[in-house]
Amino acid sequence: MAALQTFSRSFPGWVFFCCCCCLPLLLTSSLPLKGTSAAHHACRLRKINFQQPYIRNRTYTLAKMVHASDKDTDNRLIGQQLFANIRENNRCYLMKRVVEFVVKDVLLTEVKNQYPYVEEVAQFLASLTSELSSCQFSGKREHIEKNLEQMKNKMEQLGENGKTKAIGELDLLFDYMENACTDAPKKGGSKKKN
Repeated sequence: MAALQTFSRSFPGWVFFCCCCCLPLLLTSSLPLKGTSAAHHACRLRKINFQQPYIRNRTYTLAKMVHASDKDTDNRLIGQQLFANIRENNRCYLMKRVVEFVVKDVLLTEVKNQYPYVEEVAQFLASLTSELSSCQFSGKREHIEKNLEQMKNKMEQLGENGKTKAIGELDLLFDYMENACTDAPKKGGSKKKN
């Protein structure tokens, strides 16, 4: 009986606590907004992933070092052409696919022994694609596949220099991934020249 009396005296305090503390937490929770799909939320990375000076420095240093040995200034693998006919809500999915390809078919090949930082950068990029494992496209997939195929074909046509070009453009890949997959993209993107 004493417990019931104590509870009834503190009941207004509990109501006040719930209204002032719990209700705002529930209202601001990360539930999907009406009209957004779960796939869209799965296609988001935290901005902090890209704000780590150590890995950003490693990625940019590797790209700059390898880019200096790339004699082909006419071709670009990572650029706006990847986004041709791709809706904005599918750009992160596209970048996930591009990164998976670059990690598997470029960074984790024999080149990993030719340049410093390759394995660190590959591990970082692989961790991003792992975080995006639930990221799916919405709508039709044909433009995504076509753009990926064009990039792969161009790299193949360039022969051994294709891998060099892909590594030399890792800074662009980093920036495009950040812009496509974070909620607060950087303004302007990379201004790297051929």
